[in-house]
Amino acid sequence: MEKNSSEKKYTFDEFRAIIARLRAKDGCPWDREQTHESLRQCMVEEAYETVEAIDHSDMDNLKEELGDVLLQVVMHAQIGEENQEFTMDDVIDAVAGKMIYRHPHVFGDVKVSDSGDVLKNWEELKKAEKHEQSVVESIVRVPKALPANIRAAKVQKKAAKIGFEFPDVDAVLKKVEEELSELKEAMKSEGAARVNEEFGDLMFSMVNLSRFLGVNAENSLTNATEKFINRLESVENLAKTKGLSLDGMSLEELDVLWEQIKELKHI
Repeated sequence: MEKNSSEKKYTFDEFRAIIARLRAKDGCPWDREQTHESLRQCMVEEAYETVEAIDHSDMDNLKEELGDVLLQVVMHAQIGEENQEFTMDDVIDAVAGKMIYRHPHVFGDVKVSDSGDVLKNWEELKKAEKHEQSVVESIVRVPKALPANIRAAKVQKKAAKIGFEFPDVDAVLKKVEEELSELKEAMKSEGAARVNEEFGDLMFSMVNLSRFLGVNAENSLTNATEKFINRLESVENLAKTKGLSLDGMSLEELDVLWEQIKELKHI
């Protein structure tokens, strides 16, 4: 399906037709082999690449990555239609209906004073929509596929709504110290399973601490990782100026360069 002229832009319906053609019997062998399950990781990766474009304020790349996310949506819809599960129209109808239902202050007569009221109403409507009878039901619905830090924070926030929350940041810090102490003890005499459990408890407590400090745990860890990579790159460049190679240096020698870079960059 080619453009008629340089001025023409493809429409959404034309895009859907392109995907249907790729999935046809005489279409692309790779596209025909795909299933909801085989495309699972692609959806995750495309979403993260879109976030990366947003983080870098790269609008050209954002446009491209949003297209890749849309590709995943249309592919799943096409597979769903072929399997007689659902269609693209069903997907659009469902999300349109959800937006209207969850915005009664726009499409109905509900009054709100600020975005806080909007979010409160959203959660209540979502609870009713999912027929949730308890807080635990809501917590169980938090997707396990989310990054662990994000999932932990969501679970903690939901628990906090019924008062299952630390009174202040000092109490959280005490819990972190307690979990760290238990991890140290497990490392002395317990097996790998217990160490893994205690490490998880420590991480869960650290996410709690991040909430009390107003820090996004996922972003904070990402930034720390980037900081490490950038610093290591600087160490490698400094080593090269001295005619050295990182893989031929001792830990003590690496530490000397590391401290020099920290001092130069004040980090």
